[in-house]
Amino acid sequence: MVLSLHNLKGSGRKRSRRVGRGNASGRGTYAGRGQKGQRARSGGKKGLQQRALRQLFQRLPKLGGFKSLKPKAAVVTLADLQKHFAAGAIVNQRILVNKGLIKSGKPVKIVATGTLGRPLRIQKCRVSAVAREKIVAAGGTIE
Repeated sequence: MVLSLHNLKGSGRKRSRRVGRGNASGRGTYAGRGQKGQRARSGGKKGLQQRALRQLFQRLPKLGGFKSLKPKAAVVTLADLQKHFAAGAIVNQRILVNKGLIKSGKPVKIVATGTLGRPLRIQKCRVSAVAREKIVAAGGTIE
């Protein structure tokens, strides 16, 4: 291939803009800094940006609270147990997952919403105080 003007390639580097080198350069007089003020002075821009950032942080609301690392227990009601289990059935985390009442890997807590009219065997589940009374009253056991 013969070198000629139409097939020459550039160096790929863009020349840096020479600021403040006279009006003919297009960036003379104020050198792109506008007129007067802290930002027009040398060394004035950096501190102003930091101050603005600090003011921005001060304006934002502070979020309090505490986020526990322990997973929250999956809640199962007595009404759910009444609907999905027969009398004398065993209720534990694995069986509740298989029935689709909870997602796997979460601890289980049984709460006293609804009524229970049949005896059930509850294993390895946390139970609220009122739910415990209702389960025992229905003839069930908590292990």
